[in-house]
Amino acid sequence: MKTKLYVLYGGKSVEHEVSLKTAVTVLHSIDESRFDAYPVYITRDGLWCTPGQLSKVGLTVERLIAQPELRDPARSIGEILSGMMALPGPKVVLPLLHGSNGEDGTVQGLLELLNVPYVGNGVLSSALTLDKAMSKQVLAQAGIRQTEFMACRFEEWRSDKTAILSEVENRIGYPCYVKPASLGSSIGISRCTNQVELLTGIGEAFSYDKKLVIEREVDGREIQVAVLGNERPLASLPGEFIHDHVFFDYETKYMDKRLAMSIPAKLADGLTSRVRELAILAYQAHGCEGLARVDFFLDGDGEWFLNEINALPGFTNFSMYPVMWERTDGTSYSELIEKLIGHAVARHEAKQTIRYAR
Repeated sequence: MKTKLYVLYGGKSVEHEVSLKTAVTVLHSIDESRFDAYPVYITRDGLWCTPGQLSKVGLTVERLIAQPELRDPARSIGEILSGMMALPGPKVVLPLLHGSNGEDGTVQGLLELLNVPYVGNGVLSSALTLDKAMSKQVLAQAGIRQTEFMACRFEEWRSDKTAILSEVENRIGYPCYVKPASLGSSIGISRCTNQVELLTGIGEAFSYDKKLVIEREVDGREIQVAVLGNERPLASLPGEFIHDHVFFDYETKYMDKRLAMSIPAKLADGLTSRVRELAILAYQAHGCEGLARVDFFLDGDGEWFLNEINALPGFTNFSMYPVMWERTDGTSYSELIEKLIGHAVARHEAKQTIRYAR
């Protein structure tokens, strides 16, 4: 019997479109001799629905978008769970939900309650990695170097803007980056070189989240490492996007056709092995399982600064994460999906040995 693979995509998130692009690529690449794919679309309002089983032939983003029959999120989720996801036989869930309400532990918690295997990180690691402020505390505890930073909640900002501006200018300095604490894909992030830009950037970040992080800029290269596995994770060769942008924002990441990948990144002796070690250390410090991409800065003195860890990195066939694995050990895109499914099943089976009664 083939395994039923429930692919969740879309989501109540500003990264909705990124998720759709990921889902198209994944559905094109699934081995239909081993898996029956069941697409589950989550609207921007959090409604769950399905376009039904789809053929790979002519599959597009537009065909993935379904029209929900139910307008209540709880009822729509119940309909999917009691119908499609209650079908008999082996099953695995593949969440392709970037950002809030999907990559932050919320959907993972639901899947834990359903006791089904699912690809990617669990509740705690998903929540930690998406919340940049909490992640930085974990990294500090693990002794991993980061740039100078501070976190700020909306109520703190509203209560004493003068004190926070003073702290930023005296401790962080310019240029600095203002980031919503719990978003990815560089959405809502601003590079600030003076107080006017800082005020604008803080306002922008707070429109996406009620907590933000402000970081000192590191003048150096951006290097990424893909990590894969559960208890004994592996790190890929490091990769780098070659570009001439001062700030690698959303438009640059997804729309600049001039971007070029350098994999492996051209690094001095010893730096490659060190950054792979640091990537695994950060991965394990967050309790990650399945996959993550770990992003670093390398300054002119050869010092590594961990920027952030992404528990559900971009996953189209031209995204850095799968390409790094292909160039590290020859793993194809479809093989990578199967490895991730294998790690999900292994983790689920291990959990079944846990006792819940005395």
